[in-house]
Amino acid sequence: MKRTQTAAIALAVGLASVATPAAKADTASDIAQIRNEMKSLRGDYEKKIEDLEERLKRAEARATEAEAKAATGTTPVAEAAAPPPAPVVSAPSSASAFNPAISAILNGSYNVSSKDPSTLRIPGFVLGDEAGLRDRGFSLGESEVAITANVDQAFMANLIVALGSDNSIGVEEAFIRTTDLPAGFTVKAGRFFSGIGYLNERHAHVWDFSDAPLPYRAMLGNQYGDDGVQVRWLAPTDFFLEFGAEWMRGDAFPAGNADDNGSGTVSAFVHSGGDIDESSSFLLGASYLRTKSGQRDTGEIFSGKDDLFIASAVYKWAPNGNPLQTNLSVSGEYFLGNEQGNFAGVPVDYQRSGYYVQGVYQFMPRWRVGVRYAELQS
Repeated sequence: MKRTQTAAIALAVGLASVATPAAKADTASDIAQIRNEMKSLRGDYEKKIEDLEERLKRAEARATEAEAKAATGTTPVAEAAAPPPAPVVSAPSSASAFNPAISAILNGSYNVSSKDPSTLRIPGFVLGDEAGLRDRGFSLGESEVAITANVDQAFMANLIVALGSDNSIGVEEAFIRTTDLPAGFTVKAGRFFSGIGYLNERHAHVWDFSDAPLPYRAMLGNQYGDDGVQVRWLAPTDFFLEFGAEWMRGDAFPAGNADDNGSGTVSAFVHSGGDIDESSSFLLGASYLRTKSGQRDTGEIFSGKDDLFIASAVYKWAPNGNPLQTNLSVSGEYFLGNEQGNFAGVPVDYQRSGYYVQGVYQFMPRWRVGVRYAELQS
C-alpha cells in the first residue's frame, strides 16, 4: 500500500511539471471567475438577511405597540386597517416567549394488592400525606400539565401543575433557572423538587416503578419539594462532577410550618460519574438534608429537627452506548436519619435507616421488566 501511494504522488508531480502555459492561464481565469461569483452570491445573501431583520424589527415594534394600547384601553384602529406584514422566512429568536412548550402527562394504572393500601402503615415512622399507595383497581393517578419557555437569553421558566385523581389541583413546580451563567454555575429559584438523592428530582411518570421506594415514602413523604433557591456548580473536569446547595422555606414533609421565619431547610449534594467503557457508565452521589419543624401536623404535632443522609449508586449498560433497543439499569440508595424534638408532648430521639436496590432490564423497545427490594429500620 505504501508503494502504491508513493507512485501516485510522483505521477501527479510529473503531470504538473509538464502543464502548458495556456493551461495555467485557463486555470487562473477559472479561479478568478469562481471568486467573483462567490462574492456576488455573498453580497446578495447578506442583503436578504438585512431585509429580513429589518422587517422583523418593524413587526415586533408593531406588536409591542398594539399590546401597550390594548393594556391602556386604546383601540389601535390604524394598525387594524393596515395590511399584514409580509411573512418572514426565519422564525424570530423570541418565539418561545409567545409560544411556550406545553405538554400533558397522564399516569393511569390498574393496581392489585394483597392488603388494602388505605390501611397500610410503616411501624416506627410518621408518614406524610402523600406517602401512601394507590387504591386497588383502576386509578387515574396524578396527571400533569407542564409549560416551559425561555424568558430571554439568560433565564428559562418552568411551570408544572398536578391534577390529582380526587380532582385536586396543585402547583408541583414553578421556577426560573439561569441558562448563561459563567464558570459552570446554575441558579434556580421558586418551587421545585430538591436535588438530593437519585430519584427525588424525578417526576412520578419517569419512575421505573409505580410507587417510590420505601425509604423515600417513609423519610421524605415520597419526595421532598419546597419553595427556595438552589445553586449548582459543574466542575471543569474530564468526568462528571457536580456540587449543589439549597436553602428552602421548610413547609413540606419532613419539615413543617416554615420554621425560622420561612427558611428552615438547607441541603447539600454532590454527584459524580462517567463512562466505564463504550457500553456502560456509573453515577455516585451523596446528599444531606436538614429540616426544622414548627408544629408539623401529621395527626400528632411534632416540633424539632430532622437530619437525613443519602448515599446513591447507579450502574447503566447499553450495547455500544445505544439504549433504544436494549439496556440495563441497576441502582440503590442508603438512607440514615435522625429526628429529635417533641412529638405529641413527648421528647423523642429517633434513629432510622433504610435502603433499596432495584434492577430494570429493557429487552425490546417500550418493554421492560424490573425487580426492587427495600428495607427499613427504626
